[in-house]
Amino acid sequence: MALKFAANLSFLYQELPFLDRFAAAARDGFQGVEYLFPYDFDPAEIRNHLERNNLEQVLFNVRAGDFAKGERGLASLTGREAEFQATVNQAIDYANALGCKRLHVMAGIRDNTITHDTQLAVYRHNLRIAATAAEAAGIIILIEPINNKDMPGYFLESVSMAAALIEEINHPAIRLQFDIYHVQKTDGDIIRQFTKFAPLIRHIQIANPPNRSEPNNGEINYPYIFDFLESEGYDGWIGCEYTPSAGTTETLGWAREYLGR
Repeated sequence: MALKFAANLSFLYQELPFLDRFAAAARDGFQGVEYLFPYDFDPAEIRNHLERNNLEQVLFNVRAGDFAKGERGLASLTGREAEFQATVNQAIDYANALGCKRLHVMAGIRDNTITHDTQLAVYRHNLRIAATAAEAAGIIILIEPINNKDMPGYFLESVSMAAALIEEINHPAIRLQFDIYHVQKTDGDIIRQFTKFAPLIRHIQIANPPNRSEPNNGEINYPYIFDFLESEGYDGWIGCEYTPSAGTTETLGWAREYLGR
């Protein structure tokens, strides 16, 4: 089964204005796109660029609080529940307008003024609310562990923690976003981690340590991983959330067989 790669427009084609990145991705052979946040743009404007370039909107994030002030999600923050629910509703509206079926909910940073269990209870409660709202719209909520070296204090710190939450909440509209770069930095043992949690995984992202660069530039043997995913019949999207070591187009040699370049 051929793998499907989506260009992450918050990381790739940085030399171009955001809305021009859609056409650049299509020219390079991508059929899907993802990015962090769409909220600076009218959804009709984004949809126009998707349709003009025959692209599928694969994924984006629910608002994550004040990024400039260091916030990295609201889902686990006590006292912010109403604000979180409003951001979920806004994201669902955008997703409906863009034909997007996956939303990533960021957990937030560990609040050391309360116990871990208290923060976990807030997170669990908010995820149930988000999943219920998303299910009504035919959307899947994704949660993603992020390594604490790149994002110190991030509350959702491991694949096993994410999987335990998903299984405990037991809602069909909440699933796992498996970012191979973060898994390598938090847990390692990528193939065994994927195999163990495959029933929960609905989206994969890629980058290569140590510099979070393209798949053929770093310590992970991505050809082996891609062959494995094909052999396992993985049919979801793989988001290219990496920082190119040079120009995006010039460093897509790794993707030639997948993008038809």
